[in-house]
Amino acid sequence: MEAEIKIATIADLEILLPLVQEFHAVADLHLADYQRENSVKMLLTHAELGGIWLICCRSQVVGYIALCTSYSIEFGGKDAFIDEFYIKPLFQGKGLGKQTLEQIKTIAKALGIYVIHLEVLKSNLSAQKLYNQSKFENREQYVLMSVSL
Repeated sequence: MEAEIKIATIADLEILLPLVQEFHAVADLHLADYQRENSVKMLLTHAELGGIWLICCRSQVVGYIALCTSYSIEFGGKDAFIDEFYIKPLFQGKGLGKQTLEQIKTIAKALGIYVIHLEVLKSNLSAQKLYNQSKFENREQYVLMSVSL
C-alpha cells in the first residue's frame, strides 16, 4: 500500500474530526467535543502553529498526522512536535506509518524545521519500533515533563 499525505484545510474539518475522536478514544484522551473542534480549527487556520496532514491510501483518507511548531535554542532553530499521529486500525501494519513519517520529515525540512520530537507510550512497542526504524532516537537522559495551566 502506498501512502500520500496532503495538508488539511478548514474544508476538511468534517473528515478530520471523526478521526481525531477515534484517536482520542484509543489513546484515552478526554476532551469535550467543543475543545477538540476548537483545537483542530486553530491548527487548520494558523499555519504558524504547524499543520495537520491527511493520510490517504487509494484516494481514501485513512488517518492524519499533526505537526506543531516551536523554537529551540538547543536544536538551533525551529523545531516541531508530532502532536498526534493516527492511522485507522484496518490500515495499520501495512507500511503507511513509515511512509507518512518519511513524507512529514521532508515537509518539515522544507518548512525550515531542524528537528522533530514525539512522545510514545512506553507500552506501545509497535509504535516505538516504527519510530526507531524512521531514525527517531530515545533521549534517555531526559524526561518529558508537563504542567497544565
